[in-house]
Amino acid sequence: MSGFLDDMARSSAARVADAIRHESLSALERRARQAAPSVPLHLSAAGFDVIAELKLRSPAAGVLGNESQDWMGRIAAYARGGAAAVSVLTEPSRFDGRLEHLQQAVAVLAPLGVPAMRKDFLVDPYQVLEARAAGAGGVLVILRMLTRPRIVELLEVAAEHGMFVLLEAFDALDLDMARDLMTARGADRNIPPGVHEEKILIGINCRDLQSLEVVKDRFTALAPLLPAGWPAVAESGVDSAADARRMRQLGYRMALIGTALMAHADPALRLREILAATRTVQP
Repeated sequence: MSGFLDDMARSSAARVADAIRHESLSALERRARQAAPSVPLHLSAAGFDVIAELKLRSPAAGVLGNESQDWMGRIAAYARGGAAAVSVLTEPSRFDGRLEHLQQAVAVLAPLGVPAMRKDFLVDPYQVLEARAAGAGGVLVILRMLTRPRIVELLEVAAEHGMFVLLEAFDALDLDMARDLMTARGADRNIPPGVHEEKILIGINCRDLQSLEVVKDRFTALAPLLPAGWPAVAESGVDSAADARRMRQLGYRMALIGTALMAHADPALRLREILAATRTVQP
């Protein structure tokens, strides 16, 4: 694991320990089960979708906003622009995120029929339950941060609560683990690969974990290794309609776009441009 991910894992584990002191696992699980059903993730028949992202700060880009601005209005604009889901950063130390941001986003998105996804450095099933209790319909799980048994635990909790999961990979070894996990889960359920009750997405993050720079060539290099049967998501480095169109041509089914939308004065317009460009191109 990289130094950055190692730091994030330690910080995340400390947050879990603190949260459990305030609310037991059993109490949180009851609250998660009592939460209103989440909006399901639906992918467009047009063949390409975007997960739009709310983040107030990025280690690479710096400050992208503050809580005095109308970020809930921006989230509504994401939904109006056609986002299939909205990713909400909840990591506090490097991204200025909070679980309250997720709750606020759900309140805006649910009436518009768009699910929210918790994006964080999750290390414990407790955090999946936190996301569901806040109303989220999905979570990000970073393959490189976790052991295989722990990943399986997170997937099981998410499936039990009807949540989608974005499994994030950085290289071929991560993709090998994702493929093995998905094959094993299908076999355990007597379900053919790619045909299952779970909604699992496989993401490629092209950010270098040491320099934090974007390495767009990674999308091209890893595209042939993507597990068949699960929607592939291009993460980081998709800044324009041209970038997204290239992802579609490479075989990616979705893109997760954060900084480019956070920096745009009219994110709904930018999303519509991206979707128009990608949905007119055949892979």
